[in-house]
Amino acid sequence: MVQAFIADLHLTTERPTAITLFDELLGMAAGHIDHLYILGDLFEFWIGDDGSHSPEFAPVLAALKRATAGGLRISVMHGNRDFLLSAGFAAATGCTLLADPCRLDLFGTPTLLSHGDALCTDDTDYMAMRRQFRDPRWQQQVLSRSLAERTTMARNLRQQSGAATGYKSEIIMDVNAGAVRDMLREHGVRRLIHGHTHRPGRYPLESPEGPLERIVVGDWYEGSSVLVAGPGGLRLTAAADFLGAVAEVMRG
Repeated sequence: MVQAFIADLHLTTERPTAITLFDELLGMAAGHIDHLYILGDLFEFWIGDDGSHSPEFAPVLAALKRATAGGLRISVMHGNRDFLLSAGFAAATGCTLLADPCRLDLFGTPTLLSHGDALCTDDTDYMAMRRQFRDPRWQQQVLSRSLAERTTMARNLRQQSGAATGYKSEIIMDVNAGAVRDMLREHGVRRLIHGHTHRPGRYPLESPEGPLERIVVGDWYEGSSVLVAGPGGLRLTAAADFLGAVAEVMRG
């Protein structure tokens, strides 16, 4: 059956329209696709599984639980905003946590999935911050703080991230082509699907081993972005056109 990929939804109750659109997508996916992959930054921030009962997260968790209870398989990858997602989230939603990167066979084509931030190696400040965020010892120190302290910390990090984005060049914030080639070579594949950069599209890339392809799933800040894969190929579309894309890729 058909599989779909989304990323960078950055869901928060401050943007209820995006939560509604996500719920609608899950409803459309039921019975039409086999597996939904969320490639990081499902949430604008995640302060730890012990905060999952907060009204900030409850609508999204409930939507995920309805979808998985109805038979839809959903795999979620950590992003740079929700890197504290853990077993409690998986148990509450029925989702599976996905390693980054993750290799799968996508209708006969070996394909690598990643959030994509590990490939932004030209942004040295961000890469240093990423190493800290992914350090288990640092995470345990953060999780030992109160929920209120963690919420304040998350909101401060959001503000800092927005300020930093304002002065960095577009090139620095994009993935490094050499890093992409190295990752694909390491895993023995020629296609990569990722998010993070908010630049949806299909990007060819040359290498000594032959042509490669990088597919970017866009963010959900202003609109929506879904990559649909089936026997008939790949379609990068908006959530509103999801069922039409499913019909297209089913014609294999």
